[in-house]
Amino acid sequence: MLNDNLTQDLDALLPGQSNAQGTTRRTALKAALGVGYAASALPIMAQTAIKTPSTGLTTGEVMIDVNGFKMPAYRASPEGKTGLPVVLVLSEIFGVHEYIADTARRFAQAGYLAIAPELFVRQGDAQSYGEMAKLIAEVISKVPDAQVMQDLDATVQWAAANGGDTSKLGVTGFCWGGRQTWLYAAHNPKVKAGVAWYGRLVGQVSDLTPRHPVDVGAKLNGPVLGLYGAADTGIPLDTVDKMKAVLSGGNAASKASTFVVYPDAPHAFHADYRPSFRKEAAEDGWKRAVDWFKQHGVA
Repeated sequence: MLNDNLTQDLDALLPGQSNAQGTTRRTALKAALGVGYAASALPIMAQTAIKTPSTGLTTGEVMIDVNGFKMPAYRASPEGKTGLPVVLVLSEIFGVHEYIADTARRFAQAGYLAIAPELFVRQGDAQSYGEMAKLIAEVISKVPDAQVMQDLDATVQWAAANGGDTSKLGVTGFCWGGRQTWLYAAHNPKVKAGVAWYGRLVGQVSDLTPRHPVDVGAKLNGPVLGLYGAADTGIPLDTVDKMKAVLSGGNAASKASTFVVYPDAPHAFHADYRPSFRKEAAEDGWKRAVDWFKQHGVA
């Protein structure tokens, strides 16, 4: 549940707004600050949830301008440092809650400027939903891929102006964010490397989702490491095989991409706050992710 101890402090930041506006803005701020967990992500496994300290870091909310729209994001970086390699951290469908903020802090403790933008805040408040199916139907399914690409481009621009070296740009994401990781690696020529955690590779084509990873996999700008689970019932292994075939017939970055499939891991095996967490696979995947970024110039 969200930590309502911050409500009074957040109200002070929102003078002159109606109750409805204030509620929406407070929730966006809480999400961007990485406070608490999304309601639809319950039950929370507190005994396995990792808590990365902010010691030595600059952390918290920033607002990124996207053609006049102020998009909230969570930023974590080594305090007082500039010229930092940049990692975009793309959330699950639950938005930028505590788990995503903690992941950003892990990257910051490793020397990165890590930014986790709220990529579907225009469509709705992911933090307020208690039912996953309703969240997907009313918010996530209405997010255009083109909007996500634009928002990530704006995030990269913000990073370049705020201590980041975007010639060393990486992107990583989980579930929904894993799919977007593949798409962004094909979209932005600045991307040096990506790490996609169990993002879907195929899907139905629509006006909002005109292409999927298998459609862009042959033209990546930076190689992507795919971290997937063999016990993931939502991502059949034959779709991984299909993506591997696309990559093998693609450009140099595509051919340099690779998959690691953990035999007994389900979907969301990195999500340490959920029952799906698998410690061994999550730790191995994290080490591979950091090594992958270093290997491909994001360090």
